[in-house]
Amino acid sequence: MSKLTVNNVEISVINESGKDFICLTDMLKSKDGEFFLTDWLRNRNTLDYISVWEKLNNPDFNYGEFAIITAGAGRNSFKISVKDLTETCNVKCITSKAGRYGGTYAHKDIAFHFGMWISAEFQLLLITEYQRLKEEENRRLNSEWDYRRFLSKANYSIHTDAIKNHVIPSLNVEKDKEWIVYANEADLLSAAVFGYTAKQWRDANPKLHLQGFNMRDVADAHQLLVLSNLESYNAILIEKEIDKYQRLVELRKASVQMLTSLRNSIYTEDQIKSPYFPSKGKTGASKISDSDKNLPPKK
Repeated sequence: MSKLTVNNVEISVINESGKDFICLTDMLKSKDGEFFLTDWLRNRNTLDYISVWEKLNNPDFNYGEFAIITAGAGRNSFKISVKDLTETCNVKCITSKAGRYGGTYAHKDIAFHFGMWISAEFQLLLITEYQRLKEEENRRLNSEWDYRRFLSKANYSIHTDAIKNHVIPSLNVEKDKEWIVYANEADLLSAAVFGYTAKQWRDANPKLHLQGFNMRDVADAHQLLVLSNLESYNAILIEKEIDKYQRLVELRKASVQMLTSLRNSIYTEDQIKSPYFPSKGKTGASKISDSDKNLPPKK
C-alpha cells in the first residue's frame, strides 16, 4: 500500500492485478461540508463516466443490468450503492473494502474524476501527487533492477568458464548442443536454491511465464545473492570433478545454510523482495522450512 498526501490529507493507494485503486473515503475528507460518496455516485454524469470506463476496460460488464438500475438517475428518490454496481453489474472500477484500511476504492481514472467533484484544485493536486509517486516508484525500481542485475551476473563468467573448460570436454557434445549443458547446470543451481528447474517453474507459473518473467525475476535479494555464490561454488566443485548429483547435494546444503543466515539478518522482507511481485507464493519462499531442505531423488 502507498500513500498520497493532498491538502494535508493522507490518501491510501492499493494495487490490484497491476492497477492502482485510490481511496475515495480518504479523499472525501478534503471536501467541505456534509457530503457522502452516495451523493457523487447517484449523479448521472458519474454513472455515465463509470459506464464508459467499464465498456472500455471490462469485457464482463453487465450493461443491461446497469441500464436498468441507473434508469432513475437524476430523480431525488434515486439511490445506488457500490454493492449494487459490483454485485449486480459486475463493475470493476470501484470497490468497497473492510478492515484496517477499509473504505471505498476506485481505479485511478475514476478517482481523478471524483477529485474534480471535490474541487478543480484538489483534482490537479491529486494528479500531480500521483505522478510524483509513480516517478519515485520507477526510480526505486530502476535502482533495484541495477543491483539485481549485478547479483545475477556477478559470478556468471566464473561458472560458465568452468562448464566450458571441464564439463563440455568430458561429455564430448556437438557445438550446437552445448547450450543444453549450460542449461542443465543452470537448472542444477535453480534446484539447489528454489527447489525446481526452469521448466518446473514455468509449468507451475504459466501466467508469469507468458508475461515474460522467470524465477530469477521474482526471487528476492537473499535468493539472488545465494544463487550468485553458488555459481562460484559449483565452479570449484566442477574443477574437482565431483559428479553431478553429489554437487547438487553440496549446493543444496550450502544454499540452505546461507539462506538461513540471511533470513535472520536485519533486513526485512520489504527490503529484499522482488520489485516485480510484492507477495510470495509459488514464485519464492520467504523462509527456510524443513521441506525446503529436502533434496530431489537421485536419478
